[in-house]
Amino acid sequence: MLEKRYFPVLLIFLLSLTWLSGCGVYSFTGASIPPGAETVSVSHFPNDASQVQPTLSQYFTETLQDKFLRQTNLRLVDGVGHLHFEGVITDYRTEPVAITGDDRAARNRLTITVRVSYYNEFDEDADFERAFSRYYEYDSNLSLAEVEDEAMEVITEELVEDIFNQAVVDW
Repeated sequence: MLEKRYFPVLLIFLLSLTWLSGCGVYSFTGASIPPGAETVSVSHFPNDASQVQPTLSQYFTETLQDKFLRQTNLRLVDGVGHLHFEGVITDYRTEPVAITGDDRAARNRLTITVRVSYYNEFDEDADFERAFSRYYEYDSNLSLAEVEDEAMEVITEELVEDIFNQAVVDW
């Protein structure tokens, strides 16, 4: 038999589960997936930036797909899923950000911007179209080629996290 001192804890736990199940489908990552949603699709994000990094388009698309496969129970489909993402990489640029006293850059910044359209078949109010932008700063003694892989990975992860949060995390 359950000891009386554990009863309040068990009651709170059961009430919490009931409350969560009544508000949609949740995961432990904080994602709020609409009831009935079973699929997600991510169209290829072409790179329309003036400076094109050849592998960024594929890497970004796959990273966004992987995020939903890892952190939701949604199945990835070709075409249009219950939740659908499409967009374009609009900016990929480097610029100096910290100028020294002798007018030299001490740090450079790589910035990547993507324009994303999100469609939720179950909740049109959740749809959005907006730009997401992130950057990576690095020492100006290094060339972009020396930091590009790491910078692209860091920026892409941050962009994907921002997009994921905007689409399915209701905090």
